[in-house]
Amino acid sequence: MPVSQMPAKDNDEDKKGAEVKFPPPLIFLLLMLVAYGLHYWQPFTLGMPMVGKYIGLFIALLAVTIVIYISRIFLHVNTSIEPWKPTTTIISTGIYAYSRNPIYALFCFIPIGIGMFLNSAWVLISFIPGAILVYLIAIRKEEAYLEQKFGEEYLQYKRKVRRWL
Repeated sequence: MPVSQMPAKDNDEDKKGAEVKFPPPLIFLLLMLVAYGLHYWQPFTLGMPMVGKYIGLFIALLAVTIVIYISRIFLHVNTSIEPWKPTTTIISTGIYAYSRNPIYALFCFIPIGIGMFLNSAWVLISFIPGAILVYLIAIRKEEAYLEQKFGEEYLQYKRKVRRWL
């Protein structure tokens, strides 16, 4: 897959990346665990038929598979996927031509699919506070960092591509 790369400004003394302090995947994982605890304590089911449970499992596994694929793209272009490490390249093609944060969007589909599979509305809706927290904890810092590091090139990309979908 061809990758459009925007080089960083030469004068940048970047050592820490966006300085995100908490790994975004853990936000979704912790919220799913809390939601499952709520489900155990106060069941809130979806009334999901068996086929719906397997569709949910498929959604969750597909999201994980695409995240793994995207992580390989990061390796291929030699930039860090972790938001607390420096970014050397902006990926703007493929799925990144449609979403500036496809990994975070995919993280939202994991609790949706697992919630369907477990027949738990609590787990399914845990993606909502997850998305809000990821925006507050990671995305805002990442966007400010990328604007500072890549300047007008990132601003142009930001104008063309939506944050989530």
